[in-house]
Amino acid sequence: MLAGLGLGLVVGLILALTGAGGGILAVPLLVFGVGATVAEAGPVGLMAVGMAAALGAVLGLKEDTVRYRAAVLIAAAGMLLSPAGLWAARQVDSRWLAVVFALVLLYVAVRTFRQASGTNGALAKAGAVCVRDGMSGRFVWTRPCALAMAVSGGVAGLLSGLLGVGGGFVLVPALQRTTDLPMKSAVATSLAVIALISLMGVAATAASGAMDWALALPFSAGALAGMLGGRSLAARLSGPHLQKGFAFVSALVAIAMIVKALP
Repeated sequence: MLAGLGLGLVVGLILALTGAGGGILAVPLLVFGVGATVAEAGPVGLMAVGMAAALGAVLGLKEDTVRYRAAVLIAAAGMLLSPAGLWAARQVDSRWLAVVFALVLLYVAVRTFRQASGTNGALAKAGAVCVRDGMSGRFVWTRPCALAMAVSGGVAGLLSGLLGVGGGFVLVPALQRTTDLPMKSAVATSLAVIALISLMGVAATAASGAMDWALALPFSAGALAGMLGGRSLAARLSGPHLQKGFAFVSALVAIAMIVKALP
């Protein structure tokens, strides 16, 4: 129980300090920290990340940075594919599932490092298919806009079910690329989506009886505490340095997972 609480605290801190994609380290921490397989750790990590994201989304709603209509549309698409990801996770050999997870984590590490170094450059807002009305600040809904958000949500939902990740590493870049939202609003909207998609995944796992509640509850409690503590700490620390540190740790964890999984 104490191990789960401590690991959850680390996940919450990472989420608060590095943004929505930080929850991808939840599963590796459970794999190495308590010896769970990726399939076992996925639902537990998803529950913790979802609860922490829900807390972040509520705080974002109070700050009026969450675009809730967009969040509902993206989450609805994600909820449709999340059960398919959960089903696929039970069919794939645990070693190969760990390798897939490690490759995704390695991709996130490289993208985060490049973003922190400024080598990606600013994402062009001129080509955004979802733009806000100048008066109300709400999106002007068009078919390309709705389609772009639905596709992003579907990919995030599939990955959330398959790997037990929130999908923030997919959603935040997608929102930056397809909308004219500032970064703070993109992250807050992403957290709202993650909370909604995670709810579906956790409910499906709980209904099947596959959730390890003895691990999930303390792990989730730790994540909530970490999110609260990390938000106040994040304002005092340098963003780019934190992102580079996260990228470095993620790359090391990804390599360790591959070495552990392969014979």
